[in-house]
Amino acid sequence: MTNSLRLQQLVKLIDITRLDDNDTPTAFNDWVTALPKLTYAAYCVYPDFISALLQHEGRSEQAQIATVVNFPSGDIATDIVCEQIQQAIDLGATEIDCVLPYKTLMRGEHGAVTSFLYDVRQAATSCCLKIIIESGELITAQQVAKATELAIECGADFIKTSTGKVPFGVSEEAARIILTVIAAADREVGFKASGGVRSVEQAFQLIQLYEEITGKIATKETMRIGASSLAEELNQQLEKITD
Repeated sequence: MTNSLRLQQLVKLIDITRLDDNDTPTAFNDWVTALPKLTYAAYCVYPDFISALLQHEGRSEQAQIATVVNFPSGDIATDIVCEQIQQAIDLGATEIDCVLPYKTLMRGEHGAVTSFLYDVRQAATSCCLKIIIESGELITAQQVAKATELAIECGADFIKTSTGKVPFGVSEEAARIILTVIAAADREVGFKASGGVRSVEQAFQLIQLYEEITGKIATKETMRIGASSLAEELNQQLEKITD
């Protein structure tokens, strides 16, 4: 695949992300306005900014609207998380990125995690549901694998690595474990790499890893890359090719 095609492939996989805890309506509007005009897979924003995003004339109308729930701690009560999901859908979200209760999983309480995930899947109805396992906080490879297995079992559409709010985001080791479990699943499950993906080269490496392990070409239906600072570099490289 030529570099041009690789860059075009990457654009279509990006969930362009704005999860700034100190955000303001003005700053958010300026961010959307300044974004390179690329056709991303999705925008990922806090629920409070969904309406502003939908009303912004500069957004890509082809991109999905993703938001986060049970975020970032992963320890909000299940009924509240389900309410968050319904409110987000009512606001216009088409994709839900939900944090798995990873501390509960680390205590070995797999039944509680499973119950949570089933309830979340039901609340998300027909929305694309991405489960964030917070792989950088999980201590062992077995925990990463178990979190992935439970999320798949309970109906997740994507397994997502990280919230981006902890010291360690996506790692090659965690990505390999998650992708190996996904490749063995009896249905199609997507993979979202997030947390610390800051360069085009790193993104390319993750795409290559996905394709090597799953044997599939990465598309927006099967792989996403969560990124907040990648768009500018990607746009610059695309402009060099078209000049």
